[in-house]
Amino acid sequence: MTDASVELDVLSLKIVRAIADTGSITGAAAALGYSQPAISQHLRRLEARLEVAVVERVGRGVRLTEAGRVLARHAPAVTLAVDAAAEELAQLRGLRTGVVRLVAFPSASPVLVPRLIAALAAAHPGLSLTYLEAEPPEAVEAIRDDRADIALTFSYPGDRDDPHRSSARGLSVRAAGRDELMLVLPTGHGPVDDVSDLADETWIAGCPRCRGHLLELCERAGFAPRIGYETDNYVAVEGLVAQGIGVATLPRMALESFPLLPGVATVPLPVAEARRLHLVTAQSAERVPSIAAVLEVLGPVLQSVGTSRKERAAAG
Repeated sequence: MTDASVELDVLSLKIVRAIADTGSITGAAAALGYSQPAISQHLRRLEARLEVAVVERVGRGVRLTEAGRVLARHAPAVTLAVDAAAEELAQLRGLRTGVVRLVAFPSASPVLVPRLIAALAAAHPGLSLTYLEAEPPEAVEAIRDDRADIALTFSYPGDRDDPHRSSARGLSVRAAGRDELMLVLPTGHGPVDDVSDLADETWIAGCPRCRGHLLELCERAGFAPRIGYETDNYVAVEGLVAQGIGVATLPRMALESFPLLPGVATVPLPVAEARRLHLVTAQSAERVPSIAAVLEVLGPVLQSVGTSRKERAAAG
């Protein structure tokens, strides 16, 4: 048997990775744009070259063997390197094309993503951006599984379940700024000098990560919040607050995604409570020119998102 490294090719690695992601040969064929017989035939040739089984039948489906899992584990790094080389060669030929896969948290969708697409189209009209919405832990996993190229994520200070620690080991995590955290109160609410002033209020909680931070925030203020309602819908949060049903915290990015409802007032929390924004990629992903271009455009877009409504209106 010859050295296995000589017998491997990028398409084989992509096929094995796609089988790992989809759980079937049919799913892999659909994901890669090939027919199912073509994928099956390629697998048979690969196994003949390697002299080891890559997949095994389980009932009506298939699963990767130990050898297949080894190939799937190394596939993202190899395909990233090949993509980087191909794009650098394309740039030498004057080409400016590529597709970059972005994944980000829900409150970024209405504010940041449209601005990024517009800025990218102006700076690099040949580049395309696809977008998937996911909370930080799932976004980090999408990078690890090679289902996305760039993940915009967030974490809160003191987060006991920060997805940028052990789960991001081996990936690149860059600081990308802050998103100010705001108290959301009914108009006419009395003065609030500290979160402890709201100890007797009914609270509205959001996503699990935001809810966890609310509990920690109130714990530091010396009380356990009485959570009466839970919703990930930012408009619903404002609606409940406007009716005097409860109080809440929301990040500025969420508040800027739609006009503030009548009957709602906001009070900024200390900068120390702001959520931290992160950009997560595979190691050395910036070597791929299209990814580097998106990262470059993302910087100014992220800075613009942190601007208040009044500041944006004055600038405009």
